[in-house]
Amino acid sequence: MLYLYHKEASVSQLTLLGAEHRYIFKVRRHKVGDMLSLRNLEDGLLHRYTITYIDKSSAVLELKDSQSIEVKAKISLHIGWCMIEPKNIEKVLPLLNEMGVERITFIYCMRSQKSFKIDFKRLEKILFNSSQQSGRSQMMQLEMSEDLESFLMQNPQSKMLNFSENKITPQESIDTIVIGCEGGFHVDEVNLFDPENIVGFDTPLILKSESAVCAVVSKVLL
Repeated sequence: MLYLYHKEASVSQLTLLGAEHRYIFKVRRHKVGDMLSLRNLEDGLLHRYTITYIDKSSAVLELKDSQSIEVKAKISLHIGWCMIEPKNIEKVLPLLNEMGVERITFIYCMRSQKSFKIDFKRLEKILFNSSQQSGRSQMMQLEMSEDLESFLMQNPQSKMLNFSENKITPQESIDTIVIGCEGGFHVDEVNLFDPENIVGFDTPLILKSESAVCAVVSKVLL
């Protein structure tokens, strides 16, 4: 873990309780005088604190300094992801966060099950843990869109990942790309895109939605 997330990181004095305290006291076995790095994932700063007091239930930290250390992908990538089963999103989300996706908008596409609901608080917790491990300095943005047409009104230059002779190449310049759900896109959704904005992989294999989103991100960002 490269730093500890705390929403109040930046204040002059912090008291750690609960899970944060257990992490530094029982897992990392820190002691008074040790230095800890914290982020709030909003200001882009790395805040360094000294432990001034610690017991079995709490720890008090004093701010020593704050540094502007930005850790993010070199390219900004926005994923429009047609809704799939939330538990499958949860499995893949840490990988996308580690690779540097800037923003994900979940879309209720025509073949998405409308019963699927996103628990944004749960996803944020996953992102906090992933960011601590990867060193990422800004939170991934998570949004929701009611349908693909609405999404395209806000993101008119989006590309679609589908079967296409326009193959994605490594580190291709893509700002926003839409990934389908299980069963793919409805023909009416495909017709919303100009043919030159529909791209595909150079493979005869059929990828699940989770595999496809990871493949796109790795090609564009890594």
